[in-house]
Amino acid sequence: MIQTGLQTPRDLDRHTVPPDGRPLEEQPRWRQDFPIDWPQDEYVSRRDLVKFIFLTSVALVVGQFWIYGKSLFRRAEGAFPEVKIAGVDELPVGGSKTFQYPEGSAPRLLVRTGAAAFVAYDQQCTHLLCPIVTARKPEVSVAGGEGSLELHCPCHNGWFDLETGRPMAGPPRRPLARVLLDVRGGDVYAVGIEESAT
Repeated sequence: MIQTGLQTPRDLDRHTVPPDGRPLEEQPRWRQDFPIDWPQDEYVSRRDLVKFIFLTSVALVVGQFWIYGKSLFRRAEGAFPEVKIAGVDELPVGGSKTFQYPEGSAPRLLVRTGAAAFVAYDQQCTHLLCPIVTARKPEVSVAGGEGSLELHCPCHNGWFDLETGRPMAGPPRRPLARVLLDVRGGDVYAVGIEESAT
């Protein structure tokens, strides 16, 4: 039998005759690529399988090198720029403000925790990137007073410690990335980012 490079069905009982009645070898290329027989349609040659596995592996390796290169490039860029993000008197104690740092990045959240104390974090939850807000954490107490001010992800009821950015409750397992701040001359400046540890 002469090999023509065309795939022949393995189950001849299920072989159907094309609408024009010509044999498979004489069918147009599109009909050979999209066969109407199940055995023919499900047939995958070893060459096609090896090619698929090889191309997928190459794509994964290239992706890993891309991620590694990006991290090296980010480190090589040096320090983050110093950017004024708010005035000290712009927020009341417990108040918050969103900002971008560096410009064009994902939103960040600045929170005033005291007279001259501020903290800032990524505003995206480390669970599924929902926006973080400040909220009073409900606490069970005899006095029935308000709970402490914390960072809250309302999507899945995640809670983060306001002072450290570490997860306290809910599905998040990683802390929030912290924005390094410098408070001077009545203004709050963002001076860097401390990535969250996994």
